[in-house]
Amino acid sequence: MAARRADKCAEAADEIGGDTLPVALDVTDPAGIEAALTAAEQVFGPVTVLINNAGTVTNNALVDTPPEDWREVIDTNLTGCFLMTQAVSKRLIAAETGGRIVNISSMLGVTPSGQVNAYAASKAGINQLTRTSALELARHGISVNAIAPGYIETDLNRDFLAGPAGERIVKRVAQRRFGQVKDLEGVLLLLTAPAGSYMTGEIVTIDGGLSLSGM
Repeated sequence: MAARRADKCAEAADEIGGDTLPVALDVTDPAGIEAALTAAEQVFGPVTVLINNAGTVTNNALVDTPPEDWREVIDTNLTGCFLMTQAVSKRLIAAETGGRIVNISSMLGVTPSGQVNAYAASKAGINQLTRTSALELARHGISVNAIAPGYIETDLNRDFLAGPAGERIVKRVAQRRFGQVKDLEGVLLLLTAPAGSYMTGEIVTIDGGLSLSGM
């Protein structure tokens, strides 16, 4: 388990329990990625499952987005996903073990919405990276898929979703509720389990039917 903040990573590892190795990692740093993977392999053996979940977002109109904000979002969300996928794939190919890679995308990578230009572009890029990686890596027994969540309630957005904007959004969700983290677990487990071995290059939307309304 890796995250930029070592303290938060350690807290999450304690919450999950079991055999975990919290590692501080900046996904835009190739040397750091190699060090993290080596540390994991020393404890658990070859890394055969990768979940690319690092992400950040800024909320600005196109004309108000500073270039540095654009670069931060693209670097973290898209370049980080590429670098992690590349590093793990090289090791999986060398080990000839096969493996699973799951990228966390977003419904905003498919359906446009204002004020999130960099974020939406990064997630659209992840979708295509998922497909092209799946095409290249299939011959090595490596599947690559993505999950595209809708509005999932977390500590970061709970107040927003409980406010006036959330009230407007939830009316467009076919199930008339926001998602919970547990709503992602079934698909994530499928994509990393033997039952999902014939799936690759797929972008699985989990949004309670929000995309059916055209946002």
